[in-house]
Amino acid sequence: MNKTGTIKQLPASERPYEKCERYGPAALSDAELIAVIIRSGTKSRRSIDLAADVLRHCIPYEGLHGLYHLTLPQLKEIKGIGTIKAIQILCVGELSRRIAKASTKERLTVRNPQTIADHFMEEMCYLDKEVMKLIFLDGHSHLTGDVNLSAGTVNSTSAEPRDVFLEALAHHAVSVILMHNHPSGEPTPSRADIAATDRLAEAGKLIGIPVSDHIIIGDHCYWSFLEHKLL
Repeated sequence: MNKTGTIKQLPASERPYEKCERYGPAALSDAELIAVIIRSGTKSRRSIDLAADVLRHCIPYEGLHGLYHLTLPQLKEIKGIGTIKAIQILCVGELSRRIAKASTKERLTVRNPQTIADHFMEEMCYLDKEVMKLIFLDGHSHLTGDVNLSAGTVNSTSAEPRDVFLEALAHHAVSVILMHNHPSGEPTPSRADIAATDRLAEAGKLIGIPVSDHIIIGDHCYWSFLEHKLL
């Protein structure tokens, strides 16, 4: 069948909606899932063809991974993807981040760095620049909030003790966790990361708001100073 046909002209087994109804959403390909989200194509192109174009546009990242990196202007560069379809795709990406974050909230504990890393993983691991996040804990080591302190370049960021502990005091934190991402995907700390952590940990001891951990987020992996007994 040529590309000028419509979804309705496809065999029922190949139509995303009918396929989902019969076999469940897990049976749909990545392109079919996106086609369901954007709903309609154009006069000359089916929604499934537009969806395939979206996935091909995810450069340098491949497939669904790349959706997290696409911006509204980039999506609108794709022929057949206007403002509404672009917003629909962006909202699905944001929804997936929030679902991943919400699913980990009840398991959060400072005594298990993996639960903290999992909670922020979808938010942090796709960022193109290093971002330093400060996580606030109460007296029972429960997470009470977080804030992004600074954004740097593709391979560095920084946080001054003054900024860290002013935020901690403003949020009535009893202790804090530092977190930042490595866009390279490799979470092993650099010498600068280790030096900055030592500096902030010493400042925390003086002020009475200890740094409980510093977690570095990579490509769906993490590195914890607490786990490696550096805090």
